[in-house]
Amino acid sequence: MATYTPRFPGSGTLIEETLIEGRAEGRAEGRAEDILRILDRRGIEVPEAVRERVTACTDLDILGTWFDRALTAASAEELFAES
Repeated sequence: MATYTPRFPGSGTLIEETLIEGRAEGRAEGRAEDILRILDRRGIEVPEAVRERVTACTDLDILGTWFDRALTAASAEELFAES
C-alpha cells in the first residue's frame, strides 16, 4: 500500500531552504537586538565595535550566551569574555 505524504509546493527545494534560512536570520537579528536593548536599559554604554560584532553574529548559541551575559555584565565588552 502506498503512503501519501502531503507536501506544500516548494518542499525540499531552494524555496524551502531560503525560507528556513530567512527564519534563522530573523531569529538571530531579534536576539542581537534584545542583547543591545538589555545593555541600553541597564545603562551600559555600547561601543560601535561591540554593536557591530553583536549584530553581525548569526550563531544562535553564541547569541544566547551573550544574552545571558548581558543580564549581569558590568561592561559591553564582558559579553565576549572567555569562560
